[in-house]
Amino acid sequence: MSIDPSSIPNFGGQPEPQPQGGAAGPVVPDQDLVKQLLDQMELKYVVDDEGDLAAPWEEFRTYFMFRGEGDQMVYSVRTFYDRPHGIDDKAQILESIDDWNRRTLWPKVYTHTHDDGTVRLIGEAQLLIGAGVNIELFVSSTVSWVRAAIEFDKWLVEQLGLEPTAEKADEKPEGTAEEKAEGTTEQKPEEKAEGKADEKPEGDE
Repeated sequence: MSIDPSSIPNFGGQPEPQPQGGAAGPVVPDQDLVKQLLDQMELKYVVDDEGDLAAPWEEFRTYFMFRGEGDQMVYSVRTFYDRPHGIDDKAQILESIDDWNRRTLWPKVYTHTHDDGTVRLIGEAQLLIGAGVNIELFVSSTVSWVRAAIEFDKWLVEQLGLEPTAEKADEKPEGTAEEKAEGTTEQKPEEKAEGKADEKPEGDE
């Protein structure tokens, strides 16, 4: 399967017009399709030690993951925001992300509190793909989710008066596998994968 470049919403440059064919049937996306899309979006990406695809920025990493089997397969775009927050700031952070979650469709953002009291944020959007999805829906959803992940970071910087770092990281993110396991200690049961704990943190919403 391949992606028609003309179906990609503008992420930066202007795509060349492409001839439109007939309506495509549903497809079950995979990692190769996501790589093709990220290439066309001109976004750098890496594959971590657990085989998950990630696009690294300076202050966050966005993962493109497939979980589940059969009709219950889920495509998850999950962003780990690396900026640490103090436990004393958690109430203000929760108030801010509650406002974001109420006013926007994605990503839905929640907190994870580490054992040392450091608070970090995780954003996520999901699409059920097991029965197949329209490829244009898959493309537009992925692009929109990536844009929204970037916008949330900018928005939070403005809301909390933080120091922005806008440049995209070029190197492979450090500690990727550990943070994915640590940052999703208690997420949603249906997303659990072997070797990872993926349940949402209790009391962090």
